[in-house]
Amino acid sequence: MHSSRSRRQGRHDQRVAVIGLGRFGMSLSHELMRGGWEVLGVDADEKLVQRHSDALTHAAVADCTDAETLRQLGLPDFPKAVVAIGSAVEASILVTSLLLDHGVPTVWAKAISRQHGRILERLGAHHVVLPEHEMGERVAHLVTGRMLDFIPFDEHYALAKTVAPSVATGRPLGRTRVRTAHGVTVVGVKRPGGRFTYATADTVIEPGDVIIVTGETAAVEAFANLG
Repeated sequence: MHSSRSRRQGRHDQRVAVIGLGRFGMSLSHELMRGGWEVLGVDADEKLVQRHSDALTHAAVADCTDAETLRQLGLPDFPKAVVAIGSAVEASILVTSLLLDHGVPTVWAKAISRQHGRILERLGAHHVVLPEHEMGERVAHLVTGRMLDFIPFDEHYALAKTVAPSVATGRPLGRTRVRTAHGVTVVGVKRPGGRFTYATADTVIEPGDVIIVTGETAAVEAFANLG
């Protein structure tokens, strides 16, 4: 059993625990690793853990429905955790509850039905996803950054919804040089309480506005995380 227990602070703590290493959990984990995050993958199935251990920062065979095991793995110290358990609804609910009880700041949970999702939401899960609608790659981008939504178009191009970073606010878009400096194009903007409108070179984005940007995936990721 291996785990990462180092305590890091703030935005530099790039650790995510992924509990459940099925198709969704591993799709998510691969994308997190590609983005430079440390992933602790946990599953009760020893064969699954052995199959995927080389692709993860750390891997552990463990039953996270046991509170003591969860503590031994150091999961309460992780800033983010994803409960990606498959069809075992009871285990999903129990693990999510334990993570929340231990004060994990951000808990994502996979639901296999809308009813299951409602239960997870009532428990207090911060984000609930239905994998038939949410690909692991897309969720990975939402887990790790400031993006409110993320849609990949192919391997290198994406569209994202995010709160406008300060480099894009206070001046007409044409004068911010966002496209030149950051390699992305702002295509839409929404004021708090308003509706999305098309963005032009004359559009002035205000702090707190939500914007839609598009460009190469790496550029979109970096821009959304500027803050």
